[in-house]
Amino acid sequence: MNLATPTTPAVPIARRRWVRILAVIAATVVPLSLAGLSMAALADTEAGIDRIPAAIVNEDEMVTQTADDGTETKVLAGRLLVTELTGDDSPGLDWQLYNADGAAAALADGEVYAVLTIPSDFSESVVSLSTDSPTQAELTLDTDDAHSYLAGTVAQSLGDGMVRAFGADLTKQYLTGIYAQIGEIGDAFSQAADGASQLADGAASAADGAEQYADGAAQAASGAATYADGVGSAASGASDFADGVGDYTSGVSSLAAGLNTLANETKDLGDLGTGVESYTKGVSTLAGLIQQNLDVLADPGASAGDRAIAEATLQNLGDQLELTAARGTKLGEGAAGLGELQSGIAQSAAGASKLASGGSSLATGADGLADGVGQLASGANSLADGIEGLATGASGLASGIEQLADGADSLASGLNEGSDQLASAEEVTTDESAAVASDPVGLDVATANAVTQIGQILGTYLVPLGLWIGAFAIMLVVPALSRRVLATTARSSRVLGSALLRAGLVAAVQAILLVALLHLVAGVDWALLPATLGFSLVAAAAFTAFHQLLTIVFGRVGLVVSLLLLSLQIATVGAIVPSQALAGPFSWLGSFMPLGWATTGLQQIVAGGEVGVAIGSVFALAVFGLASVLIARLAIRRTRRANALGLLLPATAA
Repeated sequence: MNLATPTTPAVPIARRRWVRILAVIAATVVPLSLAGLSMAALADTEAGIDRIPAAIVNEDEMVTQTADDGTETKVLAGRLLVTELTGDDSPGLDWQLYNADGAAAALADGEVYAVLTIPSDFSESVVSLSTDSPTQAELTLDTDDAHSYLAGTVAQSLGDGMVRAFGADLTKQYLTGIYAQIGEIGDAFSQAADGASQLADGAASAADGAEQYADGAAQAASGAATYADGVGSAASGASDFADGVGDYTSGVSSLAAGLNTLANETKDLGDLGTGVESYTKGVSTLAGLIQQNLDVLADPGASAGDRAIAEATLQNLGDQLELTAARGTKLGEGAAGLGELQSGIAQSAAGASKLASGGSSLATGADGLADGVGQLASGANSLADGIEGLATGASGLASGIEQLADGADSLASGLNEGSDQLASAEEVTTDESAAVASDPVGLDVATANAVTQIGQILGTYLVPLGLWIGAFAIMLVVPALSRRVLATTARSSRVLGSALLRAGLVAAVQAILLVALLHLVAGVDWALLPATLGFSLVAAAAFTAFHQLLTIVFGRVGLVVSLLLLSLQIATVGAIVPSQALAGPFSWLGSFMPLGWATTGLQQIVAGGEVGVAIGSVFALAVFGLASVLIARLAIRRTRRANALGLLLPATAA
């Protein structure tokens, strides 16, 4: 006899045993799945960051840089940066080139998580680093917290690192230019050193010239002293000579008077008178010639040659006068024999004696004059040698001074060139140059739909998570559909509706409490309350319907399945970490998970993102909830049919 009763369906014992074993295994691996799936999803984050899409908008314009030598260089700093970021070896995000409009649309749609804009004056700012008016090159990074909170943070961190790296390259180039300028300045000061060497050589030459000049001056002084002594001797001789000439002139005058008297007294002596007259004229002529030569010697401006001629002439005249004096004496002696001429002869003899005496004095003066003129000539030669030495020294001094002038010009030129290359603080703002050189590239971060409070960031993730766990808890405390209920004649939709109503009311209270917490603690704007509350109610209803389905299909084991699915969803949700950064299939599984839809939708609402994305999340949750209800209804019908068959089988067998 079969012991089966109407309330005990005939379920194979072996099947129930396997179900219990699987439930125990699932419960055992729930903690492992929660930790293991999360770790597996984040195991490849280093390489996953390279998969996060980002856009580059290059609006930079080419500039031409002209070097000091006139060489022109085309500068495209923006293109270099794009090449660096989009290269295969570029670390960081997956940078793709966009135009401005396309990048903005992609950021709004969540296709990219960051947009880096290179401005049109980027190259101009980079080139200005080596000018007198350096400006910092600015980049703009746009992010959107409505799609992923960490994506914007990661993009900003990578942007800062990129800016520092690129800025370091620019600083290196700037310092290289500085060192090159220092080398040029060194060349300029080397020229100045050459000029200083020329100054030293010129100074040495000037010193030699000055020494020669001093020697020449000493020789000139010695010659001048000798010349002065000669002039003194010449003056003394000229004085003696003048005295002799005076005596001689006086004697000649006396002689002439005597001779005139003699001529008168002896006029009858024709030949003698004629001779005496001729002698008298000769003496007069001689006196004029002597006076003329004396005038030459007395003239300070007379040349040395004229003085020598005058000296020789006077010397000859002196010798002739000595002979004349001797002849006059003899003439006086001869005249004494003439009685009738005794008186005239006596006078002539006296004049002749004076003439002889004057001639002797004249000869002595002429000798002194000759000696003085000789000393004067010697002094003039010494003076000429000294003046020549002075001229040589002056020439050497002039040459040295010329070298000094050339060296001074070279030194001044080198120093001026070095001074020009070392721009003064008035021409270049050194503080500004130092500031720009140390930080040549700036990054201006602009975050759309910015969420600045950590509570809001976590709230958009924890509220959906709380609703899922809340639905799990509801299934623990709310009685499941019993076999007695399933055995009634009530329609399946009514049975399911009754169960969902009881669980849904609790889920609604949970949603209200979580939304209140979101606004009160996380600081979400109360103006968003209708949106946050409505969205949370839809999510709570969908999660509750799904858990009702799990319990209908799997019984208590369905709750273990819920925990396993929760572990998987936690590992794949991309609201905080970009889904592209997750490893393997985790990067796309989140797009098909209800927890991901709930997190994305609530994030759009709190951050003020795209309304369409939030509406899409609401639609996905609603479809998910309705699908869970439909499947649960089918499962109830199947269970009720199975129970009905179980009740009929014993009667048939009987």
